[in-house]
Amino acid sequence: MVISNHIMELTPDTLEKALGLLSELIVLRGHPTQRFVVCGGSALLALGMVSRTTQDVDVLARMEDGNLVTPRPLPEWLLALAEEVRRQLALPEGWFNDRVAEETLFSCGLPEGMQERLTIRNYGAGLLIGFISRRDQIFLKLHAAVDRDGGRHLQDLMDLRPTAEELRDAAVWTRKHDPSEGFLYNLRVLMKGIGHEAPDA
Repeated sequence: MVISNHIMELTPDTLEKALGLLSELIVLRGHPTQRFVVCGGSALLALGMVSRTTQDVDVLARMEDGNLVTPRPLPEWLLALAEEVRRQLALPEGWFNDRVAEETLFSCGLPEGMQERLTIRNYGAGLLIGFISRRDQIFLKLHAAVDRDGGRHLQDLMDLRPTAEELRDAAVWTRKHDPSEGFLYNLRVLMKGIGHEAPDA
């Protein structure tokens, strides 16, 4: 059965319900508390940075012993609980996932100081989420907009109203993750299109 995007997409209210229910199930089934870092549209919604809906919760990292580490792979039991939440709330398939947590983000480095800028929220005893800051969203959104040819990532970037300095810092960071000439060309095109110059490095 095909469900319309309007029904399936996460709003700020359904996001809160989904994460709260997931936390309850984690506790109910006797699993340990989970601590994740979340980016993307759900973080923008949770912190009120944009006014839109989203399809999923992008798990960027796991908080472990005071460090941010890759969340991959998410535990099978956790994915099973997320599926229960999906069925109860009629959420999109794979609404809670780690697809954004690419290996290069950890091998090349997350934006410096990201952990100190997290907004931490407890959704009950089972789940703690650290939502990334506006600055870090700018870094990740710029990379995604260049890598995926604009779209919603570019719109989010513009909605965050980055300064020239923030864009320059973000551009330098993106080059650590993709030093190719093709990426640099696309970066320059995108930044010129929004009225800024990309750094040469």
